[in-house]
Amino acid sequence: QVQFVYSGGGLVQTGGSLALSCTASGFTLDEYAVGWFRQAPGKGREGVACISWPNHITYYRDSVKGRFTISRDDAKKTVYLQMNSLKPEDAAVYYCAQDRQDIQPMCQMPEIYPNPYPGQEIQVTVSS
Repeated sequence: QVQFVYSGGGLVQTGGSLALSCTASGFTLDEYAVGWFRQAPGKGREGVACISWPNHITYYRDSVKGRFTISRDDAKKTVYLQMNSLKPEDAAVYYCAQDRQDIQPMCQMPEIYPNPYPGQEIQVTVSS
């Protein structure tokens, strides 16, 4: 089945950490940039962090710089998002999307990156 498989979400207190991963199933991530996107109830979609292929160049939205780290293991077809110093405003549903787009426009145009596999996503809840 073609999808992303997610792990690592859950509930954490403000200031805590979570490590998310999305693993491609049924397809390869070679030649694709991958982005982590999020959407909270009543809010617009946001591009959180994006990573290029093959050089693993990264791009972050301003609000997560210094707190989040995106990385990828191409052999494992997996992209990671380490989230530290979490804030209540980080709470959202997170998902991955892939594209051959450059990472900065990819992350800056989340409106064109809906969840490619609806129903496959991961919840992050941050308690204050």
